[in-house]
Amino acid sequence: MPYYRQVGEVPRKRHTQFRQPDGSLYAEELMGVEGFSSDASLLYHRGIPTAIISSEVFEGPTFARRPNHPLKPRHFRTHELDGAGLDGAGLDGAGLDGAVATKDPVLGRQHLMANADVRISYAVADQPSPLYRNAIGDECVYVESGEAVIETVFGTLDVSAGDYVVIPTSTTHRWVPKGELRILVTEASGHIGPPKRYLSSKGQFLEHAPYCERDLRGPAEPFSAEGEDVEVLVQHRGPGGSTLWTRYVYAHHPFDAVGWDGCLYPYVFSIHDFEPITGRLHQPPPVHQTFEGPNFVVCSFVPRLFDYHPDGIPAPYNHANVDSDEMIFYTGGDFMSRKGAGIEQGSISLHPSGFTHGPQPGSVEASIGKQATDELAVMVDTFRPLDLLDPALACEDTSYAWTWAGRTIDPEADTTTG
Repeated sequence: MPYYRQVGEVPRKRHTQFRQPDGSLYAEELMGVEGFSSDASLLYHRGIPTAIISSEVFEGPTFARRPNHPLKPRHFRTHELDGAGLDGAGLDGAGLDGAVATKDPVLGRQHLMANADVRISYAVADQPSPLYRNAIGDECVYVESGEAVIETVFGTLDVSAGDYVVIPTSTTHRWVPKGELRILVTEASGHIGPPKRYLSSKGQFLEHAPYCERDLRGPAEPFSAEGEDVEVLVQHRGPGGSTLWTRYVYAHHPFDAVGWDGCLYPYVFSIHDFEPITGRLHQPPPVHQTFEGPNFVVCSFVPRLFDYHPDGIPAPYNHANVDSDEMIFYTGGDFMSRKGAGIEQGSISLHPSGFTHGPQPGSVEASIGKQATDELAVMVDTFRPLDLLDPALACEDTSYAWTWAGRTIDPEADTTTG
């Protein structure tokens, strides 16, 4: 995080005696990244945060992965995954005490695409998640629709449609939806933050950045919960890049911090607060960049004025991103460059490295003279190929790859019609 916060009660000096009303010491916990060499926060607990009484294997969500082969652009309709739970689209539901399905924002995630750096999932949820900790990397969750409260060891966060939530590695938290919640989840193998080019050497947002500290919402006060023998699910690294899950049972509830301070904590940023960068001629996707992670970036396409050169062409040019796969989640408005391709609310397009992509036929000419766009979309560009997972293939529009040619392919007969 780029700036310091203090929430609740903390002692004047770190690593000094800080006593509870009964005279016992609060338990100090340093949560930091990069081995004491980067951002960190100090939390002060009523109980001991290391007090576990059980640790056992948990069979968490798993999906089969396969390469994008033969190589082609893809279109996935995520709203076709409505109602899919933990036992759907390839999940076996093992280890869930007999449950056959779940619609919570953690175990109900439908994994769509993944590589060694990042995994992208979609979830439709209306139930609270278990207490959860991702010990592999940060998560960036985009709220497509609905509202929720995120309870964390740092405090609570209220989120609604259009919000990005950045949750640091190993933050214990729980999602509590208010009705139906739809989210796109980007799980990293490392840390997610604002692009470095937006920040000063001291971490302050610079004047040319499309958002700043005022746009970020963090926990405002401590959050306390009571309980003993409390379960927390931990997703963690396994051999060869695999993912493992463990169920801890804590002697007392981990949400017992009376205060904390530092520069590492979960925060919320609304896509509606992203200020678009425009120019006389068409601007390339890096101007839309919002976050960066290990070998990937997250970009926000928001309503904005088009290019104002008298001969400008607002539609994007054809482009071959030779080093990256491009995934776009269409979350609102009118994405003019995709007209005629079947793109709709909740669609995801995947344009892989090795495929030259661009606007649909007719979109370039139709864009000339347009003054503005009303699109809303989230893009994740990765610098290693994305594998496809079962839920993505289950909601794929298999005709998408041929839409630039104005034809359709019958996948069963393997013949061209149109």
